[in-house]
Amino acid sequence: MQVLKQHKIVILVAVLLVVVLVVSFFVVQNSLKSTPSATPSPGVSSTPSPSPTPTTIPILSSGEVIQFQGQNLTSISAFVKDLVQHPDVSIAGVQNINQATYRLSITGLVNQTMDYTYDDVVNNFTSYQKVATLPCVEGWSATVLWQGVRLSDILQKAGASSNATTLIFYASDGYTTALPMDYVMQNNIMIAYKMNNVTLTTRTGWPFFLVAQNQYGYKWIMWLTRIDVSNDSSYLGYWESQGYPNNATVISG
Repeated sequence: MQVLKQHKIVILVAVLLVVVLVVSFFVVQNSLKSTPSATPSPGVSSTPSPSPTPTTIPILSSGEVIQFQGQNLTSISAFVKDLVQHPDVSIAGVQNINQATYRLSITGLVNQTMDYTYDDVVNNFTSYQKVATLPCVEGWSATVLWQGVRLSDILQKAGASSNATTLIFYASDGYTTALPMDYVMQNNIMIAYKMNNVTLTTRTGWPFFLVAQNQYGYKWIMWLTRIDVSNDSSYLGYWESQGYPNNATVISG
């Protein structure tokens, strides 16, 4: 009887052990299912995808174009930003010129000194467009669609002397620069009143911005008020008198 009792105890202990093992097995299995696999699934990266680089969208002025005949243009907002950071064609900040009293004076070696109003220039001369790049000596550049009038037309009306060799340009802030007459005539140099199809503002050089293509930026005078027809080919403008080369022709390549 004693032996039978001991046998039942052994069987009961064995059953309990089996139950414990079965329960333990299911606990372990459930734990493994709830743990993320360390190996990524096929086609799924184990690291997060990098965020796309944000694209800077230019803030466009009303009516502004940023392409012309398949050529990309620098937006006015980007152009203004560069001007603010590198004001090599400005010596006294933005110029606020009164349109009612403004005059563009043509002086010097001419048959008749002329004082044009803004409307005289814009409405009484043939308007032209051209894409030209302003390259700054400080490393930035801007490619813009310019619209304006040719200096040759303005000078012809004033009767510029055939002895003239140089044009000296003056701005409302006292800034000056000069260009050879031959260069101006051969390249149909213009003074612009629009950029990218938008009329210049005080910040972008209103009323007129000299488009000195193939010249460095310090020749591109803004806020133009006077053009002196001269034979002084040695004249030095604002930056030229401080050491900048008088010949500012950009050498490509």
